[in-house]
Amino acid sequence: MADRVNQKLFAGHAVRRLRRRLGLSQLGMAEQLAISPSYLNLIERNQRALTGALLLRLTQEFGFDTRELGADPAGGVEGLRRRLADARFADLEIDRDEMSEWLAAAPRGAEAFARAFDAIGGGGGAAPESDAVAETRAVIERWKNHFAGLDEAAEALADELRLTGGDLYAALAERLRVKHSLHVRIMPVEVMPGLLRRLDMHARQLQLSELLDSASRTFAAAYHLAQIEARDAIEAIVRPADLSRPAERMFRRHLLGYFAAAVMMPYARFLRACEATGYDVELLQRRFGAGFEQIAHRLTTLGRVGARGLPFFLIRIDRAGQMSKRYAGLSASPLAGSEGLCPLWRAVAAFDRPGRLMRDLVELEDGSRWFTIARTVQPSIAREGGIRAEFAVVIGVAATQANVMAAARGIDVSGQGAPIGLGCADCSRPDCPQRSGPPHGRALQFSERERGLSAWTFEHD
Repeated sequence: MADRVNQKLFAGHAVRRLRRRLGLSQLGMAEQLAISPSYLNLIERNQRALTGALLLRLTQEFGFDTRELGADPAGGVEGLRRRLADARFADLEIDRDEMSEWLAAAPRGAEAFARAFDAIGGGGGAAPESDAVAETRAVIERWKNHFAGLDEAAEALADELRLTGGDLYAALAERLRVKHSLHVRIMPVEVMPGLLRRLDMHARQLQLSELLDSASRTFAAAYHLAQIEARDAIEAIVRPADLSRPAERMFRRHLLGYFAAAVMMPYARFLRACEATGYDVELLQRRFGAGFEQIAHRLTTLGRVGARGLPFFLIRIDRAGQMSKRYAGLSASPLAGSEGLCPLWRAVAAFDRPGRLMRDLVELEDGSRWFTIARTVQPSIAREGGIRAEFAVVIGVAATQANVMAAARGIDVSGQGAPIGLGCADCSRPDCPQRSGPPHGRALQFSERERGLSAWTFEHD
């Protein structure tokens, strides 16, 4: 904070995002900051700088997290650069100054361009996200995957359940039975082929497959309890989002899962355990009776004002490099926003060591360094002869914040990271022998007399 006090910052998008998240008008926020509404309007439009003194007031009055200054629309200049490097824009010759001016003058316009570009696949050869998936992911990222009201309600419910005994699953099942006349029943796989959970209202049963492990059973019971007891709180978040019908259903499902995880891992207790253990994921699994992926998800949600955890991002990939989950949270990491993966990132080698933690310190082209851990997970057990799904869950934080992590012990997180990119299409490192194709928007060069480390030679800065 101290190094920002004497600086001037253009961060209108961050101030506007904070005000809207708090539900304040410009007049209401201006009064609390002791400035005029017109001055606040100019700040939000990036026609006036955010001074260090005003930044301090924002922090004191509203718990503003200065890390949000790095959470630029569209991924900032670097995010726009990657997209505008596409060959379709090569003749426009848009330089970094123009990109900066665009972000300052019309941040929402830049964000709209980025979403539209990403929704059609960006021309990068990666499979585009469906409209519903992209729409849902965008609204989750606008909330930075932290829903304070749901956390508070889940924490209160978890405290009630603790009074009934130490076994959370048993307490959830008892609450469903006593308060809602629903019995939880574990069913043989032959009775529920292809299903892990089913609500049978005729029999008044929540039926769970025997394929589910104990952590998944607890989550399933908490998820269904959320459908009943957190319905109003969840609808109050979903309705104003103004999503398409498929995206609305996906967002609602995300929030139900969020509430269920918050019941299993109540915010204050979970954060204390994180700080006490150095964010030791495997130890946290045992302490909260949760799976690796459940813990990893929860780590991306620790955004409570005045009690924030480390800003983790998360991605989940399969062996083909396809991403089925991405959460940037408070981290604003390009690794969570990229459509591609770099084969030099050790995280993608997690499949070679199933169930083992893979640690890595990496450095991107923009100079940012990230400490990541990855491990394979199997969401459910398959019957003999069936398909056994396997994914790698990767979480990470900025290297400058990783020194408190148990997983970082023995690693010099202040040192140089392994150079990686965001997939070959978005990487302009010239001499990578692992390169599988040229970057977008770069003209290929050919020489009959020379052959470099890579088969792809192109114009570079």
